[in-house]
Parts: sequence; structure tokens; C-alpha cells
Amino acid sequence: MHTPTEFHPGSVTLVGAGPGDPELLTIKAARAIAAATVLLVDDLVGDGVLAHASPGTRIVHVGKRGGCKSTPQAFIEKLMIMAAREGEVVVRLKGGDPFIFGRGGEEVEHLRAEGIAVQVINGITAGLAGLTSLGAPLTHRDHAHGVVFITGHAKPGDAGPDWRQLAATARDARLTLVIYMGVSSASQIQSELLSGLPASTPLAIIQHASLPQQRHATSTLGQLTDTLAREGLGSPSVIVIGDVVRGVAALGQAGEQVLHQAA
Repeated sequence: MHTPTEFHPGSVTLVGAGPGDPELLTIKAARAIAAATVLLVDDLVGDGVLAHASPGTRIVHVGKRGGCKSTPQAFIEKLMIMAAREGEVVVRLKGGDPFIFGRGGEEVEHLRAEGIAVQVINGITAGLAGLTSLGAPLTHRDHAHGVVFITGHAKPGDAGPDWRQLAATARDARLTLVIYMGVSSASQIQSELLSGLPASTPLAIIQHASLPQQRHATSTLGQLTDTLAREGLGSPSVIVIGDVVRGVAALGQAGEQVLHQAA
């Protein structure tokens, strides 16, 4: 895929802002933010990331939060196209990575169809940053041969993932499951995953990954909904399920203690 090598007027760059900690930005992402004349910013992007913007940059907040009032996707795409055609250096700044549940693929297709030059700069996704912050890997030669990133939030009219099939595949292929946007549908996810995975399967729930207010709980699949309710963990959270979590659970006093991340 050919992309522009620099940030020039009349172009759009989709930039992954990472999980929240501004120090986890890539160098290229920081350069793109500094070069932008227009920044279209998602809700989960913090002020520390925006500090890289140049004085005079027009910053437009275009919130996209599940279950909350959100800026329509079509309107965001229209803003990007209009700004690019006016000769602006446009950066669409997204939490995590633009191509992992960031609708980046849809935006790239739409921009190219309109003849707009577009490039993508990756960011660290919350599913990776969250478990890494607890000192655990997503893959391990002894415990997990691969990892599946999957959303727990289906678009309207979509039946969503086949959790029963996924449970069987994860069990047989020894995969780690990383579930984004799964808190609101945790009861269904838990019930269907238990069709193929043992109730004792370890899991971790990480809220506000990489930020000073990060919290996490370790538990088991059979206790997923009880743990969420008891510890008051909500969105934005990622749920990581698999044997790679066992080392974290061992630190959690029977796997149930919520720990606070140092600022």
C-alpha cells in the first residue's frame, strides 16, 4: 500500500493515540500531531497526547463512546473530506490503534473513494497495553499459541460473535481471548463461553489501561459478572481470558483483589 511519506496539505492521516499514556505514542504519531492544522479527536484521547499539537491547530472533538451520545460516523467522514479539500493537514486521532476496532478501515475506504490522500500510523492497542501493564504476555510458548482480539459490541442488526464456537476454538488451539467493549454484554459472553471453556479459566479485567486511574481485577470465567459488579469495573475496559493470566492472578490474593496502578 503506497502512502505519503510526509504530512502535506490536502491529506488525512489516521493516527493511533495509544491506550492513554502519552509516553506510549510512537515518534511518528507525535510528528503527525505536531504537523496537523486540523485535529479530529476521539473521546478517549487525553490532554497529554494533545499537548503535542502546535499552537493554532484547530482541535475538533468528535466523541465515539459506546452507550453514550456520539458524533455520527458519516459526519466525521464529511469533516475530514471538507478539511482536506480546503488544504488542511488533517489528523484523525483515535484511541488505541485505528485498525483495531477504530473504524479506520471504513474511513480509509471512504477517503480513497473521494480521492483524498490518506495514510495510517499505528498505535498501541488497549488489549496489549492492559495485560502488559500487569506483567503478563498475550502469547506464551507454554500457555498460548495465539491471541484473538474481538469486540463484544455488535453493530445494530448484527448477531455479533459466535461465542460458543470461539470458546471451542480457544480451548482447542490454546488461544488468549481479548474482548473489547464487552462489559455491557458480559453476562451473555460469560454464559456462552462457558459452553466450551472451564469455569476455572483465569481472566483479567483492565479498566483505563495505562492511565493513572487504571484499575484491574483478576478472576475466573465463572466469576466474570460477579467480579464486574462487586468491584465496580465498567467501560472502558478490556477482558483478557486465558492461561496467560495465571501469573497475574497469583499476585491477586485468591485472584479477586483490585489493584490500583501507580501514577
